[in-house]
Amino acid sequence: MTEFTVTLNASLEKVWSHLLNKIEHPENFVPGVSDVIISEKNTEFVIRQMTVTTPETTTILKEKITFIPYKVRFLLLEHPTMEGYVDNDAKFVSEEETEMTFTTNWNDKTSKTAIGNLELLKSAVLKTKKYIEEN
Repeated sequence: MTEFTVTLNASLEKVWSHLLNKIEHPENFVPGVSDVIISEKNTEFVIRQMTVTTPETTTILKEKITFIPYKVRFLLLEHPTMEGYVDNDAKFVSEEETEMTFTTNWNDKTSKTAIGNLELLKSAVLKTKKYIEEN
């Protein structure tokens, strides 16, 4: 499990609305995302497919996304090499500040060993922070 936390200059409600927006528009928040397809959506979950491109690879993945205030979970349903989930949590600090924590809990499908990429996680958190504070 890998975790990264930042404090945003934004209210909890603003951060929460952006985390919900991230479900349908991850390209605004996560580096390398394209071709987002929502195949199912209801009040309990969203099923989403998207392409993620890094300098090393291009991966198509499918997720089941659940959301309850103030936590969004992105559970991998289909991925070529990994299984697990990512949590995005928001926590009230003050009327103008919110703490946001992203946690990855990924494992290699074959070896079942933990996969932690702090730089990738940090990049996603900082891009999300920047987008929320500017929009």
